[in-house]
Amino acid sequence: MKYEILHGDAFPVVQCDLQYGESIKAESDAMIAMSASLELTGNMDRNILGGLARRFLAGESFFFQTIQASRGPGRVLLGHAAPGGIIDVELDGSYGLRVQKDGFLASTPGVEVDTAVQNLAQGLFSREGLFVLNLRGRGLVFLSSFGAIHSVNLEAGEEVIIDNGHLVAWPDYMQYRIEKASNGWISSVISGECLVCRFTGPGVILIQTRKPEAFSQWLQGMLPPSRSS
Repeated sequence: MKYEILHGDAFPVVQCDLQYGESIKAESDAMIAMSASLELTGNMDRNILGGLARRFLAGESFFFQTIQASRGPGRVLLGHAAPGGIIDVELDGSYGLRVQKDGFLASTPGVEVDTAVQNLAQGLFSREGLFVLNLRGRGLVFLSSFGAIHSVNLEAGEEVIIDNGHLVAWPDYMQYRIEKASNGWISSVISGECLVCRFTGPGVILIQTRKPEAFSQWLQGMLPPSRSS
């Protein structure tokens, strides 16, 4: 399958050219346009329990859409709802990829999408909650974000602190913990950061340059106050 990510970091789309018999799995409602030779079907993943976990535990859609070149080669455009980046990641089967809510866009058939349980402390205090998506297998994955996607590459033993609202994805073998942004709770809250994630390398962490919660608060501040009847 040939593909290209078009239109930069703000409003990108993935253009996939499928040969006869090839297919791609995407989040529900990801298809923007496709050739008449392609066939789109909505379905549950083969793992029904995994689908239920994604829907009720991780807050993701219960369904996927599959676009297949069943009548001949063709082209499909895929996109996501948020104004933000799309990045491609190649999985070789040696590790899984943990992905935040709404971060998965599409993948080739060799990739399984499931849920993973964070430990209790991480889950209770992280934006993602107790459950995050876990992608594993061999194939190509497309991840989406709010804002542009930036890669943070850590060497062995190197540490980085990341605001947990900016996380997009990280390898399942990386160690991390949730902690206060500052020495005390009051100072952490006043700083505007409150909770952060401390990751230890080696590994590559994908982060987003904006976070939905901050944008939502900014947008609410721009709207006129509602008038009670």
